[in-house]
Amino acid sequence: MSEKKKFTIEYEIKSSPRILFTFLNEPNGLAQWFADDVNIKDQVYTFTWDDEPQKAKLLLVKENKLVRFKWVDDEPQFYFEMEILQDELTNDVALSITDFATEDAIAERKLIWDNQIEYLISVLGA
Repeated sequence: MSEKKKFTIEYEIKSSPRILFTFLNEPNGLAQWFADDVNIKDQVYTFTWDDEPQKAKLLLVKENKLVRFKWVDDEPQFYFEMEILQDELTNDVALSITDFATEDAIAERKLIWDNQIEYLISVLGA
């Protein structure tokens, strides 16, 4: 099995950090763009795609700023993170995604994120 590498992608989002944050950490927000269905129990989120549930533990939350999840069946050093960045001068808002994938899967993983974020932007009407 090849080694996973960390990668980060950034998307400009025309939204306030407060509104965007609800789509990153609330089950009904996440279910509108990230997964078909999302449930939480004891800080463990169950994301469902095509009737296939995957569990992720919420590792870190910074109000209106950041959420970090770790897939429960993944190794401890791997996580995925969604961070809201706001430019202090222009107030432009960006969403930074940090994730891990093997070298040969990074391009595909980025494409998946591109599609998800495009969907998020349409849901936000941004």
